Amino acid sequence: MASVRRLTAILAADVAGYSRLMGIDEEGTHEHLKSHLGELVNPKIGQHTGRIVKNTGDGLLAEFASVVDAVRCAVEVQRGMADREPEVPEARRIRFRIGINLGDVIAEEHDIFGDGVNVAARLEALAEPGGICVSRVVRDQVRDRLDYIFEDLGEQQVKNIARPVRVYRVRDAGIAAKSPSAPGQSAPPLPDKPSIAVLPFTNMSTDPEQEFFADGIAEDIITALSRYSSLFVIARNSSFTYKGHAVDVKLVGRELGVHYVLEGSLRKSGSRIRVTAQLVEAATGNYVWAERYDRDLADIFAVQDEITEAVTIAIAPAIADAEQQRAMRKPPGSLDAWAAYQRGLWHQSKTTPDDNALAQKFFQQAIDLDPIFSGACVGLAMAQNQGAEFHTRGFPDTLISVEALARRAVALNGADAEARSLLCNALRQRGDYEGALAEAERALAISPNLAFAHHMLAQTLIFSGRPKDGLAAIERSIRLDPREPRSAARLNQMALGLYFSREYAAAVEVAKRAIRSYPDFPNTYRWLAAALGQLGRTEEAKEALEKAIAVLPASFETYVRGRVPWMRPEDHAHMVEGLRKAGWRE
Repeated sequence: MASVRRLTAILAADVAGYSRLMGIDEEGTHEHLKSHLGELVNPKIGQHTGRIVKNTGDGLLAEFASVVDAVRCAVEVQRGMADREPEVPEARRIRFRIGINLGDVIAEEHDIFGDGVNVAARLEALAEPGGICVSRVVRDQVRDRLDYIFEDLGEQQVKNIARPVRVYRVRDAGIAAKSPSAPGQSAPPLPDKPSIAVLPFTNMSTDPEQEFFADGIAEDIITALSRYSSLFVIARNSSFTYKGHAVDVKLVGRELGVHYVLEGSLRKSGSRIRVTAQLVEAATGNYVWAERYDRDLADIFAVQDEITEAVTIAIAPAIADAEQQRAMRKPPGSLDAWAAYQRGLWHQSKTTPDDNALAQKFFQQAIDLDPIFSGACVGLAMAQNQGAEFHTRGFPDTLISVEALARRAVALNGADAEARSLLCNALRQRGDYEGALAEAERALAISPNLAFAHHMLAQTLIFSGRPKDGLAAIERSIRLDPREPRSAARLNQMALGLYFSREYAAAVEVAKRAIRSYPDFPNTYRWLAAALGQLGRTEEAKEALEKAIAVLPASFETYVRGRVPWMRPEDHAHMVEGLRKAGWRE
């Protein structure tokens, strides 16, 4: 067969954690994989008129004339895999990751080549175990033809592809309860207390500027509900991943592990707004409570208050007697400041250098408009911290500014749990573990459901010599915010907590999971190299070490050749020991 060019749908699949599974049981893993391929995967590809181009040992490459057939096939494979091997422990089950792209390829009899194939392979690497990731062109081709939800994961910079790739995760009700909702995690169980996810409110106005008001209403309701220790409240970052999608409330309840879902909408006309809100029991889809509010725009904060009070009474009558006094975050005195703050939050969530710079600009604008708005100070400090973490030469130049902003926010509003969490982080970063723990405890006393506070507590515990306690706090943070889009730092903390606990194999697995999702985050490669070095896996360790240095040399210098203030000398020595075993020479 001579080489030809053609447009084709490319499906790349591999087994998540294949090397680990082979290390546990080489013959068993090989036989199980053959069984899955022969009994499920290969027949499904044939049923959907696909062609297996080649097998890759732990996976395969296939092509389809129809991109609709490719996506249907992938979903049916993952549904089938969710039902196989029910008696096998989760840690030892075979889970496929699948990536699908539509592109022009050079086709030969036993292989296909080109950028389209490379993109499919990179999408597969970004998929979670049991999951499917597709490119934008695939989503655009099938979104109105298939009844699946395509969750936008944003633009991803992937290896050997010059341009960023827009990535979408396929969500399907048939596999949602069985497939992990986050890398390496199963669908979360329901908490033993009333639990709720507040979805982003829909902007029904023709004015796109009102998007920020709709988001702000939902966010402030989340903040207010989070103050109730009697409730379990999913964080904004996770509930907002459903923004812009047609939502199946039952699916949301299963994916986030909650009893109730609050959804709503906002419409603005002149100086008037109409806000609707509905509280739905996730398991049944039944409405528990619904209300409509017609108000002047100036009364928007009162509307938030009324909705929050009604929701708490509706979902947990028992708490109404014990907690009549609501403690809502102090609203800004200026509606313009609040709007600027919402714009800052939107840009900050994008985690790109340009968006981070815009976020800082909007947060500063909010401060200028309303100097006593504590939330704007918190936002600016977090954006500065994020800029140092992801995009600059490190923390030293920002520590003083971040701590000053955190102290200012606490002084303006001592009941702002985010401000106290941020101050915890600033104190930890200069090695004041005792002061940091005190601030974390204050934050959690104010807002027991604040995932950010649990994360800051976790970091402090890990670096102060209590890594196992810190890992428990990280797990709590993830449970409260399972779909946090900026979780590179959280996964990195989990990897180093496992490393400090001398659980090197587990540290390797978590670090690899983090790198698949955040390949440009430099710190994780360092912990991967150190853990692999401790395990004696020299070649892999050397490769990770080279990457740790190459991604951001200044970061390696700061953390390894120097010693940051928040790392104890014995922990630094432990890290360096692993890096030396990985091949590092001073």
